[in-house]
Amino acid sequence: MAFDIPRNQILPVDVVDVRLDPAPHPFERDNAEAIAANWAAEKMQKPAMFDGTVVLLSELAYAENRLTGRCHAVRFSTFMLWRKLKPIISAEHSFAHAMLVSSDNALVAIRMGAHTVNAGKVYFAAGSFEPEDFRDGLVDLDYNMAREVREETGLELGEASREERCYALSGETGTAIVRCYHLAETADEVAARIERFVAADPEPEIEGPVIIRGLDDLPDNLMPHMRPLAEWHFSGS
Repeated sequence: MAFDIPRNQILPVDVVDVRLDPAPHPFERDNAEAIAANWAAEKMQKPAMFDGTVVLLSELAYAENRLTGRCHAVRFSTFMLWRKLKPIISAEHSFAHAMLVSSDNALVAIRMGAHTVNAGKVYFAAGSFEPEDFRDGLVDLDYNMAREVREETGLELGEASREERCYALSGETGTAIVRCYHLAETADEVAARIERFVAADPEPEIEGPVIIRGLDDLPDNLMPHMRPLAEWHFSGS
């Protein structure tokens, strides 16, 4: 199966069958020395980084509105070497995006904090899948999205109206799985809530909220996959 998914187009997804394989990821197994050396260099640049556990895909395919894949738990240091060397034919990244839409149809994104790996980058609140995001070996998208949004913004996705269908946007090295959540508040009201949360957090992950009101309002340092998602949203798709 490897990676058999159309690239650079937004795909409707009704079923996500991505499973956690307990076996080591081949990329981590085969690159132990390089991973350790790169991690030492990365820590010199950003000492606050923690070598926790995330997951990397070894397979992902799309057919008939269904995503099917296999992933493996790896150390964050492994992810960082993969990130430096990508594209790697044996490994790709996938993450879930809760696309937050305010009552006045703006998109609510975040700018990452200066101490993070993606310092200054703008995208929807999200993070890599972790082992805790799997139930009986199957990824739980909603749990992952709710956890990441809560950790970064203080917002509770349970208070939003959730669209049933997901969408996928896949590039050469990774796939975003997107679900739209509609908020009852205006963009300014949501931004104020996030700003209060960040101000009260002793170690915030983000610099603050970023409101996108249209295609003429795109912020600097927008992650590449965000532009097509914004175009898709504001086109009414």
